[in-house]
Amino acid sequence: MKVKILSILTLVGLLAAACTDLDEKLYDKVSTDDYGKTAAEIQTIVGGAYATLRGFNDSDQGGTICYPTCEFVFFLEECVSDEACIPTRGTDWYDGGRYQQLQFHTWDSQNILIWSAWKYSFQGIANVNSIIYQVDQSGLTEEDKDIVKAELRGLRAYYYSLLIDKFGNVPIVTSFEQSELPANSSRAEVFKFVEDELLDIMDKLPSGIRYGGFSQNVANSLLARLYLNAEVYTGTARWQDCIDACDRVSGYSLEPDYFTNFKTRNEVSKEVIFAIPYDHKEGTVGNYLASMTYHYNQKFAYTADGSYPWCGNGISAQPGLYSSFDENDVRRKSVLVGEQIHVGTGSVIMMDNGNPLIYTEEIEKYTNALQNEGGRLNKYEVQSDDQWERDNDWVLIRYAEILMMKAEANFRLGYTANAIPLVNQLRERAGLSSLTTLTLEDLDREWKHEFVFEGIRRTTNIRFGTFFNAWWEKGTTPQYRALYPIPHNVLALNPSLKQNTGY
Repeated sequence: MKVKILSILTLVGLLAAACTDLDEKLYDKVSTDDYGKTAAEIQTIVGGAYATLRGFNDSDQGGTICYPTCEFVFFLEECVSDEACIPTRGTDWYDGGRYQQLQFHTWDSQNILIWSAWKYSFQGIANVNSIIYQVDQSGLTEEDKDIVKAELRGLRAYYYSLLIDKFGNVPIVTSFEQSELPANSSRAEVFKFVEDELLDIMDKLPSGIRYGGFSQNVANSLLARLYLNAEVYTGTARWQDCIDACDRVSGYSLEPDYFTNFKTRNEVSKEVIFAIPYDHKEGTVGNYLASMTYHYNQKFAYTADGSYPWCGNGISAQPGLYSSFDENDVRRKSVLVGEQIHVGTGSVIMMDNGNPLIYTEEIEKYTNALQNEGGRLNKYEVQSDDQWERDNDWVLIRYAEILMMKAEANFRLGYTANAIPLVNQLRERAGLSSLTTLTLEDLDREWKHEFVFEGIRRTTNIRFGTFFNAWWEKGTTPQYRALYPIPHNVLALNPSLKQNTGY
């Protein structure tokens, strides 16, 4: 079942909506003398840490939306990779060139998407630290406090795993009462912090399957990710540690139908290890990716009267992605191309310019694309009664990733015979023949196809080295751009921080 979003979180304010400074004392929103003394009350407060995973509205930037599931934070992962892009269509989606910077790999420290990713993670960390403060002030026993705080520390480690991947050299802040401006920690120090935190809390976390909540399985999955990318992060490979962490993840299996993981009611999946629950009836916000990708008139493909929520004709697949899939690969359906049929008339939908709505794989000119150019992100189920805020839970980690991480780590250690059966489990589900040999290019292709549009492709590109190669509408990328710059406004407010090399 979906994690219930409790009404008390509205009273508490999720400890999120206004938190921008690491030392802002939000605990006075609810007096610690009056609330947060019992285990039940603590659990409602802890729920605020999970709610923050959905993102927030950044009023500091004129109301710009910074939700992780569909806009800026997601765009920052996908649109610098070889999977997705946001073409400029006339005057649409130019927005000061922020998306063109991503495509051309020419971003600077003033790009608002980079600021959003920084703020998303550090707001999550600040919220966790404030809730830990409340837990420490509660009437729980020390043992019970440690159990509750283990869950919160795990979420904080998750945010830091995002920061180490994007920014590398970031400040480590664990105290809600810290008043001095924090300085950078090195990427290696942040790596060790995340690793130590996850290992230290492991025995205090719930074992087994826990949908939507932090558990030992989630912690081991994050450790596996950390170790998989350890050579990039620290210069020292940790392949065997990755395998060992994968082996500790248990209780999950591949869904026979790949798209069960992305259905509207995808909480039924036996494959999803960690997800952000959404339910518009409970007032959750930040899950409208479909509206960011489909053409304006795609609404007639789902509702005869066009009452389907507005579509913005934005993020699309990069040319070459759709055709990189084998025709028999069921995962190819994650990219929508071809004629779009009016559900009421059975005819092809017409665009406002009088031309038929036929999505093409090719985009002839990135900076002035036609409205129908580019395949669309079609992975999550769409239903005619969808609201603006969709009910699909946003998948962060699933068991297929455990298999692929274990396969890659084995391959890089020279144990190809161990890796092949793991990759073949995914290929067979996708309707493809089994591999008898395996190359690094095969592994890269399977990562791309299995996890298309799941927000991990940039990391994979960097690990495989392809990130730095020229591809469609992009020249070669200098090595320093494997990290994003620390946002300029953060540096202006905190002179203790130093900018990443190259920016």
